[in-house]
Amino acid sequence: MSLTIIKGTILSAPTLGQLDALPGGYLVAEDGLIRGVYGSLPEQYAGAPVEDWGDALILQSFADLHLHAPQYPMLGMGMDLPLLDWLNAYAFPTEARFADTGYAREIYSRLARELIANGTTRVCMFSSLHTDATLILMEELEKAGVTGYVGKVNMDRNAAPGLLEETTEESRRETLRWLDACQDFRLVKPILTPRFTPSCTDELMAFLGKLAAERDLPVQSHLSENQAEMAWVRQLHPGCQQYWETYAKYGLWTSRTVMAHCVWSDARERQAMRDAGVTAVHCADSNQNICSGVAPVRAMLNEGVKVALGSDIAGGDHLHMFDVVAASIRASKARRVLDNWETDFLTVPEGWYLATSAGAAYFAEQPGFAPGNHLHALVLADDDLPQPHPMTPQERLERAVYLRQGGAIRAVWSEGRKVFSAEG
Repeated sequence: MSLTIIKGTILSAPTLGQLDALPGGYLVAEDGLIRGVYGSLPEQYAGAPVEDWGDALILQSFADLHLHAPQYPMLGMGMDLPLLDWLNAYAFPTEARFADTGYAREIYSRLARELIANGTTRVCMFSSLHTDATLILMEELEKAGVTGYVGKVNMDRNAAPGLLEETTEESRRETLRWLDACQDFRLVKPILTPRFTPSCTDELMAFLGKLAAERDLPVQSHLSENQAEMAWVRQLHPGCQQYWETYAKYGLWTSRTVMAHCVWSDARERQAMRDAGVTAVHCADSNQNICSGVAPVRAMLNEGVKVALGSDIAGGDHLHMFDVVAASIRASKARRVLDNWETDFLTVPEGWYLATSAGAAYFAEQPGFAPGNHLHALVLADDDLPQPHPMTPQERLERAVYLRQGGAIRAVWSEGRKVFSAEG
């Protein structure tokens, strides 16, 4: 039996808006699974080695439910362009480079290490349409200790001719080759990934829906991100009243579906998400950078839609989930103004829940450090910062969020294994 005992100020998010704090607490895991959080060490563990981090914060690690791995090299570029222009000018040409497997290995190994160093241990991630590069991405994530889902992108129309395109038959064939080749991965699993409705023919969408049902595979894509995109979808699918129906009619709208953005999802579309159990991923940085809009996150939460957070690089400009939480809170305050002060903004405890427990729920975990969960945790040391007064754990977390204290992470555990130490 492997035993992990971590001591410090333990802070977790068991429900939306609630933080449980235990200074001087012990977080105990056996064989990678959490046994409990204790105020004093149970007798049965007397004499066992303890990682004592003093007063440092012991936090849940992050779940980033939407990001584009091949856009990592273009972080911070093209931010003056709207979505569709940005895709053609920056995203598609950058992704085309991943036909080169050597380049893919170089970029993806760096990305995987940076995710772990910043405390992100669970992901739902887009690759490019290149099968071999997608397998390399999965290898590098698994090697670094990142868990979750990676998707080979499918796009057989409206792509970038000569740069990034595949025929319908190529897309089908390569998707099957990818699925056959990734069966032995332990931490990183496949997720079907039609890029978005405008990039996939009806034939390809039907194939993916059938494949999802036959192999019980999850699905990720984009939904109602941008008004120009939505108008395009209406032109392509005049028989569908709303964007979500273009997924639903092909069997791609289930409780295992992740939809990024949902900026312009109205009450009817949100009800469809709730009824099907679809997870909406809020990407505040990207929504602001590309001027897509301000998502109605409070309405989603009030209506029972499952919501998590995503960095959405490279529409988003940071991998750091501390920044994603802060951006989500700021966006919710802007939304409050747009809604004539009638909706509440997100609080720090709520934002933290969405970045941790809400994302972990997609991986069938319980909120917080619940017994039976896999150990996903990080240590945050903030002792080098001045204190205006004796600070509560929640105040320390708030400061970490707004100061983007990714550099203060001292250690990270994923699936029960220590995968990062700042000491090397």
